[in-house]
Amino acid sequence: MPEFIPAPAMVPVPGGKIIEEYVGHASSGDDAVSVAQMLAPAGWEEPAQEPEFDEFTIVLEGSVDVEHDDGVTHVRAGQAVITRAGERIRYTTSEGARYIAVCLPAFHGDIVHRDGEDEHDRDPVE
Repeated sequence: MPEFIPAPAMVPVPGGKIIEEYVGHASSGDDAVSVAQMLAPAGWEEPAQEPEFDEFTIVLEGSVDVEHDDGVTHVRAGQAVITRAGERIRYTTSEGARYIAVCLPAFHGDIVHRDGEDEHDRDPVE
């Protein structure tokens, strides 16, 4: 039987970014994949991270900058970027953005490995 998701789980994060998770740990209990809509205000940034998942990001509005070892990739509305597990990356927005993020395996705070964060600082639903 199909599993209906009536509304996303709201995943709290600092800095004013809103995560609406439709599929994943917080919303459906899935470990294999997570699908979320991100709403990031202008000037939003997060610490660098070295996640254990691939992330497929599709920018719907605005733009997202992805800092990596070789520089910065600017991803604008109508474009996408793929980051691979084990890559050191950092996401920021200068003008704000609305985007979809798909993570394989599912996003979870225990496998994102953000700079300056230890296991006790993480939200258990992330």
